[in-house]
Amino acid sequence: MKTIEMMLRSHPHSDAQRVMEYAETLKALSTCAENCTACADACLAENEHLERLRRCITTDLDCANVCHATARVLTRQTEAPHQLIEALLHACVIACQTCADECETHSEAHDHCRICAETCRYCQERCNALLGTLNSNGVREDANSGKDNASVRR
Repeated sequence: MKTIEMMLRSHPHSDAQRVMEYAETLKALSTCAENCTACADACLAENEHLERLRRCITTDLDCANVCHATARVLTRQTEAPHQLIEALLHACVIACQTCADECETHSEAHDHCRICAETCRYCQERCNALLGTLNSNGVREDANSGKDNASVRR
């Protein structure tokens, strides 16, 4: 059993049914952040292509930052606001898609961009899957109050 999975299971507010899904998403977020950072660094080392890779570097760093922030909030299980988790997962999906799209434009010339794009696509899938799980539990936003009608515990 992975350490994060054990930690999630040991939490007093743990939702045993979703521990694996949270653990898999956290792993994808961490891997994506690491690979995006490494890709940005590799792009910076491409001296003769630096101008062409400028947008790639920016999207890599943006994606890494969003993945790190999402993972930090997702790890906290004590009264984590459902709306915040949902918003961060949506932001992560967008950041991963943007980064993957940009990296794919350079993937034939640069393996680090190909690897990064693949990692971002996987992270995007994991975040979308977790969003689907969270939204399928009957948690709805009240149109009048802007607050959750039901609490979500992981």
